Amino acid sequence: MLAIGFDEPGGPEVLRPFHVPEPHAGAGEVRIEVAAAAVNPSDTVTRSGIVHDRYREVAPPYVPGWDAAGIVDEAGPETGWRSGDRVIAVTLPVLAGGGAYARKIVVPAGQVAHLPEGSDFVSAATLPMNGLTAWFALDTLDQQAGRTIAVTGAAGAVGGYVIQLAKTRGYTVIADAKPSDAQLVRDLGADVVLPRGADFAARIRAHTHNGVDAVVDTALQGDAVVAAVRDEGSIIILRPAALGGGATPERGISVHPVVVADHLDEPYALNALSRLAADGTLSLRVARTFPAEQAARAHELLEAGGVRGRIVLEF
Repeated sequence: MLAIGFDEPGGPEVLRPFHVPEPHAGAGEVRIEVAAAAVNPSDTVTRSGIVHDRYREVAPPYVPGWDAAGIVDEAGPETGWRSGDRVIAVTLPVLAGGGAYARKIVVPAGQVAHLPEGSDFVSAATLPMNGLTAWFALDTLDQQAGRTIAVTGAAGAVGGYVIQLAKTRGYTVIADAKPSDAQLVRDLGADVVLPRGADFAARIRAHTHNGVDAVVDTALQGDAVVAAVRDEGSIIILRPAALGGGATPERGISVHPVVVADHLDEPYALNALSRLAADGTLSLRVARTFPAEQAARAHELLEAGGVRGRIVLEF
């Protein structure tokens, strides 16, 4: 069975096709014939070796990928899924049998949801990991006081989902954008769009006086955006400080990391995201597609920056 992975971490060139044994679903699991798998920044981090210690004991090949869309072809009756169901799924890269860059994957039934009605496999593959990141970021903020948030990296995949989901929850959203992305970010639903850059926090202060209640820092600006937050406010970070996504607390500001891997056993969120994509509340944005065998080129393009939406590998 075809899988795309690497046996030693490094640059994009380490990604290559492997022939691996075909997996089979056990109790409570679903096997999916993958049609499309999204390429995320976390995949490039995994491949680079920055987090090699997390999977050092796993036997190669190391298979990246969080997001898959495809067709169920093996599942027990207790799962509620049947062969032929068109689905999306989120899986844990490298660990737990490997990630989504594979012709077939096996995942727990709770990590699967119906393909959003009206979508194809390529567009639907962009939803799970990024949508869940935005969902749980906002779940964290829903437990805090305040209703005005700022979003960095607003034109990106996670940033766009944060804006759209935040509007469904009644937040006022201030977002950053470069001039060429400003209309896109407005169309996503941002109430206020300010120029991105080193002075974004100062611009927020000028606009709000006391600062926003929270920042969802999808652009990993860290300490550069702390000044945008009011006293006793919150910052959501998407990577640990060791990976360049941290922020130093001050003025009573609380810092909340959001890690999708901590929420894989919460199926309600993925099902809700699928429904929101089906009714048009969430935009499924595809930047470009590549055959799975060209995953190295996809990683190169993503690491070059400026990608809007998600690159998707097709199997």
